[in-house]
Amino acid sequence: MTQASSESSQYSRWMAFIAAFLGWMFDGVEMGLFPLVATPAIEAMLGPENLAYKMPWITGITAAFLIGAAAGGIMFGWLGDRIGRVKAMSLSVLTYSIFSGVCGFSQTPWDLGVLRFMAALGMGGEWALGVALIMEVWPAASRPTLAGFIGVASNTGFVLTGLMGLGLAQVIGDLGGILKALHVPENITKSLLDHSGWRLLMFLGATPALLTLFIQFFVPESKRWQHSAATATRKNKISDIFEPGIARMTILGTILGALVLLGTWGSVQMIPNWVSKLTPDPTARALCVIWCGAGAIVATLLAAWLAQLTSRRMSYFVFSTLSLVSCQYLFRADIEYGNYFLFWVTIVGGTTASFYGWLPLYLPELFPTRCRATGQGFAYNIARIVAAIGTIITGFVLNIETAAGWANLCGMVSLVYIIGMVFIWFCPETKGKPLPE
Repeated sequence: MTQASSESSQYSRWMAFIAAFLGWMFDGVEMGLFPLVATPAIEAMLGPENLAYKMPWITGITAAFLIGAAAGGIMFGWLGDRIGRVKAMSLSVLTYSIFSGVCGFSQTPWDLGVLRFMAALGMGGEWALGVALIMEVWPAASRPTLAGFIGVASNTGFVLTGLMGLGLAQVIGDLGGILKALHVPENITKSLLDHSGWRLLMFLGATPALLTLFIQFFVPESKRWQHSAATATRKNKISDIFEPGIARMTILGTILGALVLLGTWGSVQMIPNWVSKLTPDPTARALCVIWCGAGAIVATLLAAWLAQLTSRRMSYFVFSTLSLVSCQYLFRADIEYGNYFLFWVTIVGGTTASFYGWLPLYLPELFPTRCRATGQGFAYNIARIVAAIGTIITGFVLNIETAAGWANLCGMVSLVYIIGMVFIWFCPETKGKPLPE
């Protein structure tokens, strides 16, 4: 079969890239929303008499989101291998957009948890589908650059979430006057603006629904997938990724993803919770999200370049080492909140996010076309269940309420990068090899 570079037109490549980039960017928004609004949202729904249950609810809803993303990655990945990358991507974006926006109507933590789970199904699927699509329609020489932009996209969304939170904090007082002038009932205005306006931020999560129209009308299907589907002797199944010759790649990819996601969700994503205990500054959480995302944007581009300059294994080893050192310093050096603290948040955001420019490059290189979306969707997302278990332990067993407790937890979890430094040398080197057919 000819390579994607000769099969796909320039128009097809750029439409696929734009759709996938926007999809991943909104993925980042989805991931960043709850850490930003969790505290005010749960406090508002529990009331002052039940605040003792705040942390179990926050971590429980986070765990539900991670489990939903894992299930969605597998489900939509399989769907993408069966009905096509483009159709499945439209469905995944529509799923996370609708349910994320509906979160703004939640009245109880149970409502919010169920809706976050449903939104996560679509979010988890979009990553695998977008990666499969652009890696198949662009030529092999472009894959490292594309992998870097995949990481840039999601972290751009993460930064946008922080900026939205920061902007809302500045104008929320004026919004009250605007809504009153529009004769919006006082009870609705109060519900929208109380507790840092968390409902407004969740409503903004519905905006990616418009992206589905662009995908459906302007993004052509992958010719690699069309050829694979046309020549297949049977319909693909999820169990295909555990066939002889593929099962080993599935296991290796899953472990590599698990180490990365455990480090992210078990330590870096906890920084907003930690900083809220360090300072009363109401903008601190949003600023940490912004600077963490800014470091990640730079690092993901550099990560893909380093993986191509050296090798897949050496670059993963370097990222694990840098993540370990930077996390241990930030969480154990007893730094007071301020510019120096935010500088190290940026460094940690960059080192730990570098893997998100590496995984989109490496995972597609492990699986054949007929089960690529399923395989990488499984490998990348099943690791979220491990992270979910960690967050449940945090909320229901440890129930941390001090800055020192959060710092110690994050420092302990980040030791997982030591395993990555060793395990990568047992994985195959795929640099310079074509995508498996």
